Amino acid sequence: MPKNLSLTALSNIRLIATDMDGTLTKRGKFTPALLQALEDLAAANIKVLIVTGRSAGWVSGLSSLMPVAGAMAENGGLYFPPGNQKPVVLTPILDLAKHRQHLATTFEKLQTQFPQIQESVDNRFRVTDWTFDVATLSQDEIQTINHLCQQMGWGFTYSNVQCHIKPQGQDKAVGLLQVLREYLPDYSPEQIVTVGDSPNDESLFDRRYFPISVGVANVLEYADKLQHQPVYVTTAAEGDGFCELTNYILQSFQIPN
Repeated sequence: MPKNLSLTALSNIRLIATDMDGTLTKRGKFTPALLQALEDLAAANIKVLIVTGRSAGWVSGLSSLMPVAGAMAENGGLYFPPGNQKPVVLTPILDLAKHRQHLATTFEKLQTQFPQIQESVDNRFRVTDWTFDVATLSQDEIQTINHLCQQMGWGFTYSNVQCHIKPQGQDKAVGLLQVLREYLPDYSPEQIVTVGDSPNDESLFDRRYFPISVGVANVLEYADKLQHQPVYVTTAAEGDGFCELTNYILQSFQIPN
């Protein structure tokens, strides 16, 4: 996996689209260093857009409290613009009640084969997908669940914390491209860096759409499972890796043209 990304390329960055869990967090928490990095980026007029698999309910609160320029929830399902505006549903769902019931039925079918899986604590705050905790599952079991979801007409992905049953075609790249096209059209691909750490971030590493991508060091745990690899991998893991990237970007502004 290529690990070198020039400071010259980073000097063009004006927007960071980043995962949250395992990328901004450290052992599941935000650190003072992370919050300072976000403030430093804002002072340099570099926007940060959170692109997470977390629920609409959680992201609504978090994005309104953090120095970010908006957030996407549920792996591309919804977009929360800055300034506490009404969220935008990116995945068209005709009947929300029926949609949730279909998701619940699918989860119940999975539980018959995998009785150890438990609904995630934030699942009640979701709109477009259904989640359960990944901790009790082996890699082989995750792959089996993936195939079962596909057979039942659903998409599936997972991160370091959760498994997601979701509409087919819904992923972070699809949602991010829609948000960029409709709400942030002034940014070219060369001005955007995407950041992540887990399989549900893989679409953000697709160089056809995002030529500059970064994985924090813990992404290497999934290196053999990712078809699309990040261009650059930080030395540090989790939130420390994001802070490392922030430092590189801010340093790149000091390079003479």
